[in-house]
Amino acid sequence: MQQTNSTIDWICSKLSEASDIVISSIRNEQMEGRILYIRTVCDETKLQKLIIDPLGKFPDFPSYARHLLSLPGVQLPFSNEETLNQVLKGCVLIAIESHTYLLDMKDIQNAQVSETNVESTFLGPKLALSEDVSINIGLIRLRYPRPSLSVQEMTVGKLSCTRMVIMYDDDFVNREALQRVREALASVDLNLVQSASQLMLAINGSKRSAFPKGMVTERPDRIVYNLAVGKIAVLLQGTPFAVIVPTVLFDFMSSMDDVYENYAISRFLVLLRYIGLLFSLTLASFYVVVTSFNPEILRVQLALSIAGSRAPVPYPSYVEVLFMLIMMELLTEASVRLPKTVGSTATTVGGLILGQAATQAGLVSNIMIIIVAAVAISNFVVPIIPMGFGMRVAKYFILLLSSMFGFMGLLVGLVFLVVYIAMIDSFGTPYLQITWGLDSAKLVSQRLRGEAGGRAS
Repeated sequence: MQQTNSTIDWICSKLSEASDIVISSIRNEQMEGRILYIRTVCDETKLQKLIIDPLGKFPDFPSYARHLLSLPGVQLPFSNEETLNQVLKGCVLIAIESHTYLLDMKDIQNAQVSETNVESTFLGPKLALSEDVSINIGLIRLRYPRPSLSVQEMTVGKLSCTRMVIMYDDDFVNREALQRVREALASVDLNLVQSASQLMLAINGSKRSAFPKGMVTERPDRIVYNLAVGKIAVLLQGTPFAVIVPTVLFDFMSSMDDVYENYAISRFLVLLRYIGLLFSLTLASFYVVVTSFNPEILRVQLALSIAGSRAPVPYPSYVEVLFMLIMMELLTEASVRLPKTVGSTATTVGGLILGQAATQAGLVSNIMIIIVAAVAISNFVVPIIPMGFGMRVAKYFILLLSSMFGFMGLLVGLVFLVVYIAMIDSFGTPYLQITWGLDSAKLVSQRLRGEAGGRAS
C-alpha cells in the first residue's frame, strides 16, 4: 500500500494547483483503497457505476480485482510520469491493496455526429465526422469493413499529446508514400496540435507553399473512397476533420457528387469547376490587359463600350481592379467573421451599396462591377477550401505580371503557375498525376476484380 500511496502523493504534488482534482477513499468490510481523477474530464456517473457500486458485490479483493481487469480500457501503469499523463487524459487511478489500476473514464463532450456544413452534397450521405476519434474510426469501419484496413495510433504535440490515428488499406496502400507520411508525422515539432489543418501545415514540407499537399475533409465517405485507392487518412482527436495524403490537384477539384451522379453530369460539373477556376485566375487580369495594353483583342463595339464606361475613372485599370478585388476580399472575410444571423445580410447589402456608390462616384466602371462579381463567384467553385485559398493568392501574382507586361505577362503568369504546380509532389506523388483523380472509381473496380479473381483461383 505504501507504493500505491506514493504514486498518488506524487501526482498530487504535480497537480497541487488544480482545483478540479478529486482524491477519495473507497472501502468495504475487507479492503480499503483510494481513487484519484480529474472531475472535469472524467464521467463521474460511469465511475460510480463501474468502480464504487461494485464494492458491495465483490467484498474481497481478488474478486474485485478480477472485476476491474474485466472492464474495457483498464491498464496497469509502468511509471509515475505515464500514470500522470493518463490521468490528465481522463483516466481514473485506483490504488487498492498495493495494486494500481488505470481505468479510462473520459467524458467526451463533443461526440455527437452532425451533418456536413463545409462539403455539402445533393445526393450523398449527410453525416460528418465527430470530434471523437474513436467514433470516427467506427464511422469509417462501418463504411469500409475490410480486414486489411490498418489502424495505427500515436500522439502528436509536445504539450497537448493529441491522440492521432493513421488509417490505410494494407492491400492497396503505396508503401513509399506510407513511409514518407510516417516520417513526416514523426518529425512534427509543435507544442500544441489542435486541428487537422494545423497538422497538414506541419507536414506540408514548405511553409511558404500556397498549395496544400494534403486534403482536409469532414466527410467519412470521401475518406473511405480515398482509402480504397491506396491513400492514407490521418484522424486527430478533438477535431471533426481528417487529413488525406497523398493528394494531387485533381483531388481538390472533385466533389463527392461526382461519384453519385452519372458520367455525363459529373464530367460536366468537373468541367464547370475548371472553367470557374480559369475565370477566377484570369478574368481580372484579362480586363487590365484589354483596357490598358491590347484593346484590339475585343470587337470594336465591346471595346468602345468598355472605354465609355471607364471615361470618368481617374486612374489606371490595374488600380481599379486591385481596389475592387481587395474590397471583395474584405467582404468575404467579413462574411466569415460576422455572426451567422447578420453575416450574409450585412455583406450582401454592403456589396450592393459599395458597388452602386463606387459606380455613381466614377471610381470604378460598370464593367468592373460585373468582372468582380464573376470573380467572387468563381472563387468558390473549388470544393476543397485550402486549395481555393491558394488559387486566390495566385490570382494576384498573375494580375501583377499582367499590369506590367500586358497579354504576355498574363500568359507568362499562367505558364509559371502550371510549372510551379508541376514541380510539387505530395509524398512522392506528382501533383499533376491524373490516375489518382477522376479515374479513382475505375482503379477501385480494377483492384477489386483482381482480388476476386485471385480468391477464385
